[in-house]
Amino acid sequence: IAVEGFGLLLIQMMENAGARLAELAVRRFRPASVAVLCGRGGNGGGGLVAARHLANRGIGVGLTRADDADRLGEVPRHQLAILERMGVPIGSEPTDSDLVIEALIGYSLRGDPRGGAAELIRWANTQRAPVCSLDLPSGLDATTGTAGDPCVRANATLTLALPKTGLVAAHEIVGELYLADLSIPPEVY
Repeated sequence: IAVEGFGLLLIQMMENAGARLAELAVRRFRPASVAVLCGRGGNGGGGLVAARHLANRGIGVGLTRADDADRLGEVPRHQLAILERMGVPIGSEPTDSDLVIEALIGYSLRGDPRGGAAELIRWANTQRAPVCSLDLPSGLDATTGTAGDPCVRANATLTLALPKTGLVAAHEIVGELYLADLSIPPEVY
């Protein structure tokens, strides 16, 4: 409805999501370094935007992607290209940091996470650093709150536009819950 009825663009909503995530990371956790874990969809695109905003603030950012760049959608691919031109480190293995931002899988998850996303979820769950999830912890069913195998156990979650029903049911996995305004007109709701 926001896109078709009001003309909002995915790139606008992605920019808002990533900027709000970076703001939360700085305000709540005050990290000197951040490991950003990104998937290939819109959720990953929001993570890419957050990485850019954090790097712009002088915070050490290390980006790890769960999938190959050629599988990215057009808008997340655009975000990745900006980070590459900025010289933000993009590696195949995440590094220890003061904070882990995970933007691997959004609300479109069907079944348990697999492949690179599953490996990065397991890695995030072993870190001493706090984990901040974008929209919902990756591996969590947005509607039911059922945790997949594996599922991120977040210290904080920044959900987008409106809280998903599953976030309430899984508060011990979600951690502190924050809500981000994506600039969607109230009529959409």
